[in-house]
Amino acid sequence: MTKEIFKGSAMLNPVPVVLITCKNKEGKINVFTVGWIGTACTKPPMITVAIRPERLSYDYIKETREFVVNLPSKDMVNIVDFCGVRSGRDLDKIEKFNLKLSNSKNVDVPILEDCPISLECKVMSITPLGTHDLFLAEVLAVHVEDNIIDSNGKIHYEKANLISYCHGEYYPMPSKSIGKFGFSVQKKKRKPSKRKKHTLQATNRTCL
Repeated sequence: MTKEIFKGSAMLNPVPVVLITCKNKEGKINVFTVGWIGTACTKPPMITVAIRPERLSYDYIKETREFVVNLPSKDMVNIVDFCGVRSGRDLDKIEKFNLKLSNSKNVDVPILEDCPISLECKVMSITPLGTHDLFLAEVLAVHVEDNIIDSNGKIHYEKANLISYCHGEYYPMPSKSIGKFGFSVQKKKRKPSKRKKHTLQATNRTCL
């Protein structure tokens, strides 16, 4: 297989695309789109978010050190794109799209009700990198819609119709998986041999 070599680039795709809500000390709320976000740690639960210093929300988050990561569904893709290309300095994006807000539990930043999943975050550190600064934040609480949680407490992300971002384009999350964690080393259940099968059938008839 022939491959072409490119110069070093942040070419990790696809990535989650999220709507982040934030609030400054004056009480002004903004929402903006972020594609460069990832998991950093399990205990304590921590994520990373890369934000350009020139963005309005950068100032809000640096000031209060709190924000909420909202995972949008595919029917919100127009909102997601708009909030990524238009600044809160020019207009109120929450008002434009009539986005419904709800109070968080542990931070003074609202969640977006229309998003099926929201993560309350507290900034632990900010690291300047270059074009972006890296915000390391602890996840204090997670809000999940009831209709994507089954009776066993499992969260079905595939039912949330989440979207991802890949090299300038948005894609819906597939509804079916192609495997689960550990399936490659999981022992397959062995089918009983014909002889054993006949023995079991004879035993069952005897019991009857």
